[in-house]
Amino acid sequence: MKMLINGENYDKEEHKEILNPYNGEIVDTVPIANRNEVKKAVNAANQAKNSLTGMSARKVSEKLYDAFENLKNEKEEFAKIITQETGKPIKQSLGEMERSIDTLKLSSEESKRIYGETVPLDAGLGGKGFFAFTERIPLGVVAAITPFNYPVNLAIHKIAPAIAAKNTTVFKPSMQAPLAGLKMAEIIAQEFPKGVINTITGMGGEIGDALITNENINKISFTGSVATGLFIASRAGMKKITLELGGNDPLIVLADADIKKAVKGAVNGAYLYSGQVCMGVKRIIVDNLIAEEFTDLLVKETQKLKIGNPMDENIDMGPLIDENAAINVEKTVDNAIADGAELLTGGKRKNTFYQPTVLDNVNMDMDVVANETFGPIAPIIHVNGVEEAIKTANNTQYGLQAGVFTENIHNGLKCANEIEAGTVWINKQSTFRTDNMPFGGVKSSGVGKEGIKYAVQDMTKPKLIGFNLR
Repeated sequence: MKMLINGENYDKEEHKEILNPYNGEIVDTVPIANRNEVKKAVNAANQAKNSLTGMSARKVSEKLYDAFENLKNEKEEFAKIITQETGKPIKQSLGEMERSIDTLKLSSEESKRIYGETVPLDAGLGGKGFFAFTERIPLGVVAAITPFNYPVNLAIHKIAPAIAAKNTTVFKPSMQAPLAGLKMAEIIAQEFPKGVINTITGMGGEIGDALITNENINKISFTGSVATGLFIASRAGMKKITLELGGNDPLIVLADADIKKAVKGAVNGAYLYSGQVCMGVKRIIVDNLIAEEFTDLLVKETQKLKIGNPMDENIDMGPLIDENAAINVEKTVDNAIADGAELLTGGKRKNTFYQPTVLDNVNMDMDVVANETFGPIAPIIHVNGVEEAIKTANNTQYGLQAGVFTENIHNGLKCANEIEAGTVWINKQSTFRTDNMPFGGVKSSGVGKEGIKYAVQDMTKPKLIGFNLR
């Protein structure tokens, strides 16, 4: 697959093979660009700004809607590509595409809702006799940098709102799974003048740094690791940034919880896409009063999961993104067991596969919960009461989302108010997200919000226009 620069397909002699994590087969190749191609892509986006800002909001909305229709018509083909390049079960890939399509439609609608406001200048000294209002104008060029795990949805959450706000874009997908994202960008680009959307593929150290330091980039929207996010923040200068840096999300199960619902939430949250989800359930914090009943049921439900070929619609879990990822999970679990955690089920690796695993008697000193573990692990931490549960939930550098299961409204509100996270769900696991909600964390989970309305707001800037009426 080729890059897209200034409306033209762009290739290089050197390529990277994209491998299917399930069977190791080559899915496709992508070019390995360098800093020169980054300059070309950014220059193209910069030169295309006027062609986009000159469009009416209605025209932008119509073109985004046309792209929505085109993407919808290719949903199954996209889902197949996602599964081939990521190992995500096909039913989950279809779910990602349904969300992505909806995100594009929502962006089309939001492009007609970018409002300014009147400003009562006479409320300030010397303001009598003046009239002023604001309008929101585009930033210019937005760089979108995305990871492998949701190659279309995370990309469209950056590209579509950027265009809705009349910004041009340069998109850099993960080199682990770039294909579906590149194809999605091409579909949207067909509806707009050349240079509005550009794509670049290459190694993150060179390409990413060239993007974030380019003076013609006005905003960086990044999803990925804390280390890379901190690097971007240190190099971005005066650019606006949105950083979604992952999480270590807790699932609290209090003594008054509906245990069956809580177990279902834990299974859905801990094993979704083999645990390779930033808002996945990474820590299960359970009250001692119901810990035994909860754990027994969790083990039974975990053992029901079907593992295998991700193209099989009956499969619940496929491989991890590559063998190194699976080996890292294996080492983390083995270290936890060596430190005193009890293995209740799972715990075995074969090539890129790692079994869904339940660990009991885990504590916050163990690496499996002290840091973000990107794997299908359900680590159980025992606590006594809601106060200790909240304290344990907050004992992390992350703060993306959290889930709490309780039938007591007072305990639910207490957790909602005191847990340090961007979102707290009551009686739902942390992996729940709708694409129009404000999404983003606190602490090391990042800065800024995604979700179409909120992304558009952050991809525009207010301009004041005033009249002296005296």
